[in-house]
Amino acid sequence: MIAISLRKMMIVVAVVGMFAATTIQSKAQDTGMDTTLTGVVSDAACGAKHSMTNMSAADCTRMCVKAGQGFALVVGDKVYSLRGDSAELDKYAAQKVIVKGKLKGTIVAVDSVTPAK
Repeated sequence: MIAISLRKMMIVVAVVGMFAATTIQSKAQDTGMDTTLTGVVSDAACGAKHSMTNMSAADCTRMCVKAGQGFALVVGDKVYSLRGDSAELDKYAAQKVIVKGKLKGTIVAVDSVTPAK
């Protein structure tokens, strides 16, 4: 009886250990890679080409963000979604900036935004 209980406890400990190791590994992967990108702040809907011809690119970006689109960074022909302080990103709408943060796929968790020279 004791041997069976001990065996069950060892199996439970092994399963919990594997689950913990998997969770730790996935959390490490979720953080992304440190990156620095230079591009133009836009929105996820328009990307590089703003569809509103009766307003500036900055106003179009702000309007699309207010409508629920997220901020984006256009780098050449690539568009990265930006996750960060919306007020800070709004200041740089349609401007060329340097973004530092964590990149995972096409999403950047923004640590800092500065004007590009």
